[in-house]
Amino acid sequence: MNQEFGLRGAVIANGAEITDGLVVIDGGSIRFAGESQNYSGELPETILQVEGWICPGFMDIHMHGIDGHDTMDGTPESLQAISKALPRFGVTSFLATTMTAPYKEIVPVLSTIAQVSRQGLDGAEVVGVHLEGPWINPRYKGAQKEENIALPQLDAVRRLYELAEGLIKVVTIAPEQPEALEAIAWLKEQGVIVSAGHTGASFAQASQAVDAGVRHFTHCFNAMTGLHHREPGVVGAAMYHEQLSTELIADGIHVHPAVMNILYRVKTAGKLALVSDSMRAAAMGEGTYDLGGQEVHVHGDQAKLADGTLAGSILTLNRAVANMVTLSKVPLPEAVEMASHTPATILGLGERKGRLAAGYDADVTVLDKQFDVSMTFVAGKRVYHKQ
Repeated sequence: MNQEFGLRGAVIANGAEITDGLVVIDGGSIRFAGESQNYSGELPETILQVEGWICPGFMDIHMHGIDGHDTMDGTPESLQAISKALPRFGVTSFLATTMTAPYKEIVPVLSTIAQVSRQGLDGAEVVGVHLEGPWINPRYKGAQKEENIALPQLDAVRRLYELAEGLIKVVTIAPEQPEALEAIAWLKEQGVIVSAGHTGASFAQASQAVDAGVRHFTHCFNAMTGLHHREPGVVGAAMYHEQLSTELIADGIHVHPAVMNILYRVKTAGKLALVSDSMRAAAMGEGTYDLGGQEVHVHGDQAKLADGTLAGSILTLNRAVANMVTLSKVPLPEAVEMASHTPATILGLGERKGRLAAGYDADVTVLDKQFDVSMTFVAGKRVYHKQ
């Protein structure tokens, strides 16, 4: 692909679908995105006519693994494999997400991510780390191992943050746990997005955590206290605090499609980030897989432990976008926003990622009419092309 080229077709930009749109890419940046008739410069020699939709690249801020690999493998090879697999599903950047494990296992993983981040990857860009666990509530552990859960003691929190060389962008924590509020306040001071998740907090405790620095909610509805008319719980807090963002696993399994729509209407596309929460079995088909030392059985669209507990997911972000449109009747531009600009904004990257606009990174995903990915570009380089 030339350094300068164009994509022409239906463009998702500025909150709308532009039927006769044009995106002009120059090196790693977007020079123009909008109606083709409004482009006044000289057209690039290479113009690709696209069937389907030209979208901003997707950003997955909560994904553990895919295609047989997992962040917790702790090797550059696994991270490289994840990076190469994600563009097949439209993801151009991601947070490498850990899970509850002994500190002696988490530490080398963080060091590896820092090393790989400096060297760069061949596919989707790793823009940081999402630390999910070990500071969670055992009663709401989901598919995480209870024996590895720890209290969020400030010394341990500081140590992991420093080892990651500033790459920890999101930390999932149960705010009702002893010492959690102190850890939340310290993480907020470092600019980390503190997310309430795997939590048994009451509405009052969740609101207290918001005052301390919680700004986000991990996979809303899953592994947290639910909404009740006399006790709103963490779900109620996520809905009530309108300035805060939340994640959604939009596979129609973790959350009913009608509830997916309700959450979208309450939070709006600007505060609701689609995530995959995918594990190594994603894109692998049915079978038995490992998740943090536990057997996970994949049948159909579901991944479960032997006791029936949902174990992350095998969702991909292009299917999450499709599900929001087809199952929950969300307009396509808003579904795309929830997979691109919203997560980028949550991470403080919304001024350069997640939109098709002049000056933004040339991260582009092309979807066909079935929501499968045709092409993916990272920083202007084509890293996936469906044959």
